[in-house]
Amino acid sequence: MPAKGGTLILELQNVSKSFGALKVTDDATFAVAEGEALGIIGPNGAGKSTLFNLVAGNIRPDAGAIRFAGRDVTTEPPMIRCQSGIGRTFQIPQPFEKLTVFENLLVAGAFGSKKREAEVADRCAGILVETGLAPRANQPAGSLGLLQRKRLELARALATDPKILLLDETAGGLTEAECHSLVETIRGVRRRGVSIVWIEHVLHALNAVVDRLLVLNFGKVIGVGKPEAIMASREVLEIYVGIEV
Repeated sequence: MPAKGGTLILELQNVSKSFGALKVTDDATFAVAEGEALGIIGPNGAGKSTLFNLVAGNIRPDAGAIRFAGRDVTTEPPMIRCQSGIGRTFQIPQPFEKLTVFENLLVAGAFGSKKREAEVADRCAGILVETGLAPRANQPAGSLGLLQRKRLELARALATDPKILLLDETAGGLTEAECHSLVETIRGVRRRGVSIVWIEHVLHALNAVVDRLLVLNFGKVIGVGKPEAIMASREVLEIYVGIEV
């Protein structure tokens, strides 16, 4: 069960997905509470991004159920899930490169809320400040460096006004100082009450934010628990870290 208890924002029950003979998600069952941050770790090819695609609606499961805010969304398309409050980032940032940073947020904000851009402009301006992008508001997104692109990816997801935020390797490729700065920004998002599910290989960044860790291996949930307990687990050390214990 989630560390915080209380109302569940996301529930996966016996979710499975195969591509031909390859089972990429194997009977996954876990839940996330409102306001909780859950980290997901596992070796490359463990099925982490596929799990996000299932939650966001980019692909449908072959079996099992996905519930969001108490409602079954298993067959709903990504657009409806986004507008219901499931926001996500991608491992490789995908901004509208010819639009400015602020215009990228306006597009996301209008889409997520089904409002006109003028109606979401003030909220998007606030997100620019929150994510440290205000000085670059009028800069074309295609001219940004890696850290700023990752911040823009986060800002665009926040502009959709999510109840839960799916972060896909947000800290990957950043310097130590950039990583620290990004962690502080994500902590600020948590203080707003947004639930977070974060896939990450940079473990010190992940452990600075999350309440629990979930370990995936070959699409199967190996364990869920407090970060210190999970990282001390014999099975995790052998499977994820590659150390024989």
